[in-house]
Amino acid sequence: MTNDNKLTFEEAMMKLEKIVEKLEEGDVPLEEAITFYKDGMELSKLCHDKLKSVEEQLTQIITEDGRTESFAINEEE
Repeated sequence: MTNDNKLTFEEAMMKLEKIVEKLEEGDVPLEEAITFYKDGMELSKLCHDKLKSVEEQLTQIITEDGRTESFAINEEE
């Protein structure tokens, strides 16, 4: 896959959903299914990396004086 790093999260998810649909149909030749699988794994990693990046950004707060502080929400058990 080329230029996938330039895809938005939404574009990557749409491509991934199309691949999943094709693979679920089951009439894909083995060689093509392997290519779809590899492309899907790359798209999955791209989406995961983008989500991780956003998560890291959301754990930082900019205070009124411009400093950056960590922010965490304690989840109830």
